[in-house]
Amino acid sequence: MNADDRNILARGRVATRLPAQDLDRARRFYAERLGLEPVDERPGGLLYRCGGTEFALFKSTGAAPGTFTQMGWQVDDVETIVAELRQRGVMFEDVDLPGLRTKDGIAEIDGNYPSKGARGERAAWFRDSEGNLLGIGEPVV
Repeated sequence: MNADDRNILARGRVATRLPAQDLDRARRFYAERLGLEPVDERPGGLLYRCGGTEFALFKSTGAAPGTFTQMGWQVDDVETIVAELRQRGVMFEDVDLPGLRTKDGIAEIDGNYPSKGARGERAAWFRDSEGNLLGIGEPVV
């Protein structure tokens, strides 16, 4: 068995699934605040595409934990994106932990993404209407 045979999932596409207690409320948030419209829908689910990947919101009776980043976007200019989303009413998380502190909603994180040739990342986090914690990150080269 060679390495390619063991890495059968490496050939697959990854898609995030986020719980939503109220799909109509979530649809409005993603449209009005993030400017995203579903590309497909079915009873109990909405499918979105961003940058060649996809994520789905699914009807769930359970609450999103919101204790960790459940999905994130890599962007070229985190400051511009944060400013635009703030104008649309998105509220960014304030973080004040040892080694991780936001200033104006953005944290400087040393050492993230060396595999991408970066020396760190600038990142920001916000919650969607359902309590899912979402992130935006810009690699710092």
